[in-house]
Amino acid sequence: MSERQYKLVRCRINGVERETYVDVRASLTDMLRNDYSLTSVKKGCEVGECGACNVMIDGECYNSCIYLAVWADGKDIRTLEGLLSPDGELSDIQQAFVDETAVQCGFCTPGVIMSVVEILESGKEYTRDELRKLLSGHLCRCTGYENILNAVEKTMKRRLGKL
Repeated sequence: MSERQYKLVRCRINGVERETYVDVRASLTDMLRNDYSLTSVKKGCEVGECGACNVMIDGECYNSCIYLAVWADGKDIRTLEGLLSPDGELSDIQQAFVDETAVQCGFCTPGVIMSVVEILESGKEYTRDELRKLLSGHLCRCTGYENILNAVEKTMKRRLGKL
């Protein structure tokens, strides 16, 4: 019988310093959901194909299901919960998803929004075709993607002062 190995992971999650012991085989998805109750991080395919588990790590979007929790040591992690203002107000991109009806069942939405955060924080303007390509790592069975693209495009243009 094999013995489990644990390692202390210290990181910042949604602006708060955290530390916990994790099984060295655990995914970041498991750590965020099980240790910190961050349920916006969804378990979809668990092989890095659907994007439902996407989180920001040091300003870059990653599939947390294929990112080991131990690799998060010393990192700055943001989940959908971290986008809310201190008084619970939605961020501009979250509100745009509501306004554009870019959600139906909502399962994929947190991961999509975290990818969009990376796109928006680049400060670049993208064409609709470029946005479609940048979001191609997400599988959504409900929306048909058009409303998602509408929300992203409008938020991008607002942030760039073009709307």
